[in-house]
Amino acid sequence: MFTRTALRASAPIARASAPATTARFFSSSPARLVKIGELLPEGELLQEGSPGNKVDLRKESEFARNMLIIGVPAAFSPACSASHIPSYIQHPKTQEFDVKAVVSVNDAFVMKAWKENLDPAGESGIRFLADPSGSFTKALDLTFDSKAIFGNDRSKRYAIIVEDGKVTKIAVEPDNTGTAVSLADKVLA
Repeated sequence: MFTRTALRASAPIARASAPATTARFFSSSPARLVKIGELLPEGELLQEGSPGNKVDLRKESEFARNMLIIGVPAAFSPACSASHIPSYIQHPKTQEFDVKAVVSVNDAFVMKAWKENLDPAGESGIRFLADPSGSFTKALDLTFDSKAIFGNDRSKRYAIIVEDGKVTKIAVEPDNTGTAVSLADKVLA
């Protein structure tokens, strides 16, 4: 077992013997929010209904004329359940999209239960997709530190419209969780 003194004494030796081509494990690039004209993140990063049902929205965007992706900080949270998602369920223009999806950094079981709570008959056609590791949300650069509220990093509240595979509109709440710019009447106007 090493003591703190022994570890401190050995640290310079370990650094001095490290090869000159040591890989860097950080990025010095500034954070970059998804931009108009870009493609969605690639890969089966999302889940629908159960962990085994993987979803790749980028692949789906190749076959869909248009998509509406709604990002929320947390399933079952007050603003998400009372106003944000209901604004899309009730808006007539929501039906104009080939793919309609809510994405949250939650597990697939929570998202399935939330869908059954908000849209029990599935009449809206909105899919409720889990981003359990936050990979999709991170790839869009739409995470924020919400450990004090939710216990982990979560998604900013947003809405993205994709047409012919590329992002054509994005509305991200400036305070991460509000509903000033991402409600359906603002996005679909």
